[in-house]
Amino acid sequence: MFASITRRASRHASRLTLAAAALLLPLTVPAAPASAAPAAIAGFAASCPAAGYISQGYTPEHNGIDIANDYGTPIYAVGDGRVLVSGPAQGYGQWIRILHPDGTITEYGHMRERDVATGDHVTAGQLIAYMGSEGTSSGPHLHLRVWADPDATVRTDPIPYLAERGMTMPCTPGTGPRPAPLVYPAQSGKVVSARSADGRLEVFAAGAGGVSHAWQTAVSGAWSDWETLGGPGGAELAIGSNPDGRLEMFAINGTTFQHRYQLQPSGAWSAWETFGGGGHSIAAGANQDGRLEVFASGPAGLFHKYQTAPNSGWSDWEPAGGGPADSRISLGKAPDGRLEVFALNATTFQHQWQTAVNGAWSTWETFGGGGHDLTVDHNQDGRLEVFASGPVGAFHKYQTSPTTWSDWEPADGPADSQLTSQPTADGRIEVFAINGSTAQHTWQTNLNAPYGPWDTFGGAGTEIVATANADGRIEVFGTSSAGVYHKWQTGFATWSDWAWLNTTAGPAVS
Repeated sequence: MFASITRRASRHASRLTLAAAALLLPLTVPAAPASAAPAAIAGFAASCPAAGYISQGYTPEHNGIDIANDYGTPIYAVGDGRVLVSGPAQGYGQWIRILHPDGTITEYGHMRERDVATGDHVTAGQLIAYMGSEGTSSGPHLHLRVWADPDATVRTDPIPYLAERGMTMPCTPGTGPRPAPLVYPAQSGKVVSARSADGRLEVFAAGAGGVSHAWQTAVSGAWSDWETLGGPGGAELAIGSNPDGRLEMFAINGTTFQHRYQLQPSGAWSAWETFGGGGHSIAAGANQDGRLEVFASGPAGLFHKYQTAPNSGWSDWEPAGGGPADSRISLGKAPDGRLEVFALNATTFQHQWQTAVNGAWSTWETFGGGGHDLTVDHNQDGRLEVFASGPVGAFHKYQTSPTTWSDWEPADGPADSQLTSQPTADGRIEVFAINGSTAQHTWQTNLNAPYGPWDTFGGAGTEIVATANADGRIEVFGTSSAGVYHKWQTGFATWSDWAWLNTTAGPAVS
């Protein structure tokens, strides 16, 4: 079980050759969602672009506003986003364009110095440039343009655009609302892990006799012995974090659904409480307002249940409008904060998404053919990426914009494997796969970039989950009939051997 392998010690000379036909069939890419949420409630709260006075207002001919101040006055990103352009431009001298999660674009011109490059991911209020008078200009100022519709020929008045997002002009940098940080869903399965509020990892594993629990005794440090908790035997597990910092854990098998939660952040846990009837698989994630939401699959499709207020009680179960029966499910979070759920069984792959942040859900749309397992993660620029395994290996599909997806692309790897993924400390996605004969992993060769060949990561197993320590090092848990093992990064590109968490192997996981 789990041979000792040092990461990157060797690389495959070539990728595995895929069979001509795959179970995950490339299908027509849906336009999802059909319409964007109103920007003011789409998780985009504006920051002040620059201090100064408005020397020229918006007209269709001027197509923006001018904010005048001294040479070298700092210029800031209006919101989170990706830098589409940073460089010289006729008329502007130098310019920067930023694509925001709601699909709008802000444009900054005439600066004397730029502090970001094309392709960079920026956050609201981040310094991006310094005011100048480059290009066609009569004095130092920022020319700010807004493209609410990137295909339009006439731009949008920046003053109401910013006002809708909580920023009144003229403004003072560092004031006004800031977007809430995205809290990404944790991986679900028969073993799950998440960090307590104090930074210590906790791990839960489901054996035939119930759920067992272990935790780090120090941040990014050693582990406790396993503690037996009872609860549903052979369960699928999910874990989420309340906005007050308390973790909440969910367990489902064919007849029983229960949950338990920390009584205080980083503290002791409640007893098991009934959460619903039996089912096949679950996934949990936090809405942008902090309310947890749980999806469960069963023979009739998917159902969901959500907190009625942050840190509070729960709604009744509601049907999720269909979805694949008895499917493996995973939640992701789009760059603007909307949750998206992906559901896969042997014949069908579908997804649905919130039509507004913290809001209602779309209808289900086809996402691909059937498969064995899936994992969802986010690129450094926020775009979601989905991996799915089948009989000829793994395939992946990724957002090409906040609302569109690539086609399926072959990704090689072990056939019919259990999958997990985790961003590295520098933001590159790393994917781990395990089946009855091998464990392997692959990683992006750069930020938001393609993947390298798969490397051997260990031997056979039944489940795998990856998480991150408080110091950014990835830690991976693998299970088998012998118990639960773990392996962790000892540096940026090196790994420990596989080992038990402490003195015992923990529960056997089939």
